[in-house]
Amino acid sequence: MRIAPLIIVVVSLLLAGCQGGKEQLKKAVVPFDVQIISYHVREIEKSLEEFIRRLYLKNPKYEKDPEVRHKKIQAIFHGAEMPVTEFNDKPSHEVLAAAFEPNPTYSDRIFLLGLGMKKSVREAYSIEEKIFVTSLQIGHGRLESLYANTSQVNWRLKVYRDEDGRLLFLTNEVGENGYINMGYEVIMTEILTRIKDDIYLRGGAPPKFAFSMASLFMAILF
Repeated sequence: MRIAPLIIVVVSLLLAGCQGGKEQLKKAVVPFDVQIISYHVREIEKSLEEFIRRLYLKNPKYEKDPEVRHKKIQAIFHGAEMPVTEFNDKPSHEVLAAAFEPNPTYSDRIFLLGLGMKKSVREAYSIEEKIFVTSLQIGHGRLESLYANTSQVNWRLKVYRDEDGRLLFLTNEVGENGYINMGYEVIMTEILTRIKDDIYLRGGAPPKFAFSMASLFMAILF
């Protein structure tokens, strides 16, 4: 009796009994587009974590204690214990909106921004706890909403100010020596590019956006 080629591959990899063999087995049975999307999700979340870490360093007024900052980052991105806030169980678009409110009920805008962006990714990619991509059925509509909200975050960071005319978040402004740190812009561009690529993979095309102060964040989950 002839054994199917796929079974031969699977058995051979299992007999290899090494990590390399397991990785090859995973690649053999997981569709290529799912592998790409899984990689993008991991890289987006790594970029978001670095983005929030930099924001805390640039805007220490939102959390002056470096140890507490570290704990909050661990809570958002690595499943550590969350600080008690009214936003922990709210959908991403509400958390993001709160980060830019004139007087947010939770004073750490950076925590709200990080939490909202992380929630956005998990909602858009239909991610269960500790699972990156569950299936091929990722609607490009959700990804388009993620792209829109991320683009709006990028825009608001540059234009939203407090009642005294100061930017809510310091990012790429000119430093004392005249140097402009474009690291934030690079990170946001990387994130948006990966989301755009995934929209294409799922059969859609990211629309162009024009934002105003009246623009709202889009709900990803309905």
